[in-house]
Amino acid sequence: MILTNASVASIQTKMAAYPSKKSAILPAITIAYRQVGYLSEDIYVEISGIIDVPAVEIAEAASFYTMFPKKPVGKYLIQVCHNISCALLGADSLIEYLEKKLDIKKGETTRDNLFTLISVECLGACATAPMVQINHDYYESLTPVRVDEIIAELRSQA
Repeated sequence: MILTNASVASIQTKMAAYPSKKSAILPAITIAYRQVGYLSEDIYVEISGIIDVPAVEIAEAASFYTMFPKKPVGKYLIQVCHNISCALLGADSLIEYLEKKLDIKKGETTRDNLFTLISVECLGACATAPMVQINHDYYESLTPVRVDEIIAELRSQA
């Protein structure tokens, strides 16, 4: 069992608020993600047993959302928007800069487990590209100098 009793109880409480079991999928995966930090097949199976929805349907829902990593990530998940607007305004250069700065490639985590770098399709800040979301915070209109400041600030908080 991966989920704590508190997480299971929270899922059951959320489930009771919906007329359909399937409506509890997103709240359930959110609760699991907040506890574990990522989602996996084992977690889908466990949620399936709690809300009585096939694990494949839980996995399908989870796969739609980039906010739910499917493997362990660093303390800071850096999501670089790379849609067309961001690409035209420097997303590719930003990704390359972060790869060099952190000494990792997209999809990897730094040796100290502080940073994981991924790219995502859209974060909804086209007018202020290039931009990233780090955990729950947006950083927009980025330059290499600003990226250096952000990384230094996050390292100091670790």
